[in-house]
Amino acid sequence: MIVEGGTTTSCSTRKVRKTYLWMVQNFQLTGWVPKMARINNPLIGFIKEDARRLHHPYDDALVVSIRIGDYNTHRVQVDNGSFADILYYPAFQQMRIGIERLIPIDATLVGFGGTRVYPLEAVTLPVTVGDYPQQITRNVTFLVVDCSSAYNAILGYPTLNWWKAVTSIYHLMIKFPPSMV
Repeated sequence: MIVEGGTTTSCSTRKVRKTYLWMVQNFQLTGWVPKMARINNPLIGFIKEDARRLHHPYDDALVVSIRIGDYNTHRVQVDNGSFADILYYPAFQQMRIGIERLIPIDATLVGFGGTRVYPLEAVTLPVTVGDYPQQITRNVTFLVVDCSSAYNAILGYPTLNWWKAVTSIYHLMIKFPPSMV
């Protein structure tokens, strides 16, 4: 599912959104790329052994288990194409988070086929991914959405980008640079 809208675009003014859209549409390659030392940019790669447990070919989504707040949350889809981080309302209810933690939000999400979904509100929760000692914990603002889904949550590209995460659908894996762990 491609989710468009969300916290990165919905909280901005119309002028800011138009300026951002103009910048994206007018991006040009200059032919010159600055060289960066590898110490500042460690290489992240995937090897054949990373896919050893998988049976190819397959069409699986990248689905993980993460800790959201105080709860181990299963069936979390990692979606590089989603413009927002989503927490589905049934999962929110099971977490027994107080409604006072909800933040009003004026956002519209547009999904596959152009269907529009209006989030109930937003909530910021700590999210932990990975296994000790290689784990990362950061606060993530989720849009709480009341609609049916096979997943409990979606991690979208704003969070993946912020975490400097590298995903591989072939390996069904996420890796983080050592500086983030």
